[in-house]
Amino acid sequence: MLMCLFCLTFCWADATTVSTIVVGAGMSGIMAAKTLSENGVKDFLILEATDRIGGRMKKKSVGGYTIEMGANWVEGVGSEDDVNPIWTLANKYNLSTFYSDYSNISYNIYSQEGDLLPQSEVAPVFDKASDQSDFSENISDTFRANGIEDISILSSQRIYKHVPTTPLEMAIDFYFYDFESAEPPRVTSLIHVEPYSTFVDFGEDNYFVADSRGYEQVVHELANGFLNSTDGNITDTRLQFNKVVRKIEYSDSGVIITTEDDSVYTANKTIVSVSAGVLQTDLIEFKPDLPESKMIALNKWNMAVYTKIFMKFPYKFWPASGPGTEFFIYAHERRGYYTIWQHLENEYPGGNLLMVTVTDDESRRIQQQPEDDTKAEIMTILRKIFGNSTPEMDDILIPKWGQDRFYRGTFSNWPIGVTTNDFYNIKVPVGPVYFTGEHTSEKYNGYVHGAYLQGIETAKLVLNCLTNDNCALNSTLVDMRANLKDRYINR
Repeated sequence: MLMCLFCLTFCWADATTVSTIVVGAGMSGIMAAKTLSENGVKDFLILEATDRIGGRMKKKSVGGYTIEMGANWVEGVGSEDDVNPIWTLANKYNLSTFYSDYSNISYNIYSQEGDLLPQSEVAPVFDKASDQSDFSENISDTFRANGIEDISILSSQRIYKHVPTTPLEMAIDFYFYDFESAEPPRVTSLIHVEPYSTFVDFGEDNYFVADSRGYEQVVHELANGFLNSTDGNITDTRLQFNKVVRKIEYSDSGVIITTEDDSVYTANKTIVSVSAGVLQTDLIEFKPDLPESKMIALNKWNMAVYTKIFMKFPYKFWPASGPGTEFFIYAHERRGYYTIWQHLENEYPGGNLLMVTVTDDESRRIQQQPEDDTKAEIMTILRKIFGNSTPEMDDILIPKWGQDRFYRGTFSNWPIGVTTNDFYNIKVPVGPVYFTGEHTSEKYNGYVHGAYLQGIETAKLVLNCLTNDNCALNSTLVDMRANLKDRYINR
């Protein structure tokens, strides 16, 4: 007994002790810390595994132009009555954004052989896909209203008596679903995804961020609002970089957090803002183990991989003027094979930049193969479409979020088989350990605004415990369950 007491005293002796530790400095983590700070909790600590803030909002240079490896759009900007908070911040910080015009995309669809498909062939397929999407939204509403068990979006297509099978049908289906959710309809929940709450609440206008400061500038501005900084550079010691959290020990008396460099920190509470993908790995050990119900729910959840491949060419060889030329589609017999293309002439005039989006299995395949193989696949497609004189690219960037141990994917997608109770188990706190991030947003999982709002919401739960002494786990669970049920029924 004396030896155990000595060990505990010794281990804690050099530990840094604060009220609350936030694990991760992405949008959710920064907003959680900001909310704590604005409500009088100043003795917090943010532990960030990398050397930067922003999480999956990350900039990089391609051919001298700043591009976004992760989050890239403000999706659904809102109306006068209900504005997406990220759109408000983007305007406040003068972020350079550009409207994404998909209105003419059906006129820019190419066959596997590289031929531009005529409207006589494309229009009926596009109309069918649009009708099917409306049908899926309607039966989703019906299922929710009547408490009918969830099905996949693919199952709703079967009910509609139309499952995409041809290269053209699959390419358009990819545009309707995979391009947004990063996973195909066979994976995605009907009643939790259709219709997309983001577009119901904030409208369907999307704005592409192309700013030399990066989309992450929003997070920097928010952080500068409550952390000490010099000339815009954060100097506050309450934000510590390169601190990879490897163990979280918790009990009724608080938490002990150990990082990869053997630093030890103690706190009353911790807010864990790492991605669902990280929580599904063994990067962070929880002692005791997290409850089985939480782990089962977490591992039923999907961490998707959405990959935007950026290419720099010596000159333009694609149509880049006039309305409706920004996006084009490649219809291949293999679903998701370099399907959605976007020229970036509007965002980076004279940059000669192209972007192609792949998701899911294609993302995982591409991130594992040699870069030269990916280049060769891309050049084969471009030369089919634009001719053999198409020049070799000068530069290419292939983000590999799925292989990064600090993220393990780009954003979460609600899959078939995850119930509302499962979701509640994912986000519910375990003693002094609270969880936040886009994956804990019932309505906006997968979106920047989901991460932003959840950081605030989770911090308020912690504040309620710290300041009002309302820490009873049962009351927290009841309140959260009631809140989830109300939002689920009335979404």
